Amino acid sequence: MMRIATDILPYAEIVRNGRTEAVSRRYIIDEEVEFPDGQLITSRTNLNGIITHANKAFVLMSAWEKDELIGRPHNILRHPDMPKAAFADLWRQVKNGERWHGYVKNLRKDGRYYRTYATVIPNIRNGQIQGYTSVRRRPAPDKVAEIAHIYREMRQDERSGTCS
Repeated sequence: MMRIATDILPYAEIVRNGRTEAVSRRYIIDEEVEFPDGQLITSRTNLNGIITHANKAFVLMSAWEKDELIGRPHNILRHPDMPKAAFADLWRQVKNGERWHGYVKNLRKDGRYYRTYATVIPNIRNGQIQGYTSVRRRPAPDKVAEIAHIYREMRQDERSGTCS
């Protein structure tokens, strides 16, 4: 039996002309979609996190159509279980030209979720960051449980205002 969470997640969507912002709401379903063995999800974004490339595995796992993904902010996949601090760390590192690795719980278009081990790399040309590439793979199950616990604590700290 599928359980639908009572929360509805609002997210901002940047329209292609770059001038309009639309707000949508999606239901969150507490059902995991297993990451397929042997697959890699890849995507590229511009400097502002707008998706410029999505491979077939990304389209499949996200449950979005490719033309729905291109031109949208990558954070449309952000699951509310992910602490803000994790993404703050990601952006700090990649904007400094560093590689970032971490475990991520992503929200699919249909409200279900999937987990990944992600690597985000700045695309540097002629000494300038031009955008970012993300490669995601199936996460180690033992690490998922460990990280889920840590992320829960981080979210509690964020809500209570005690995060560092």
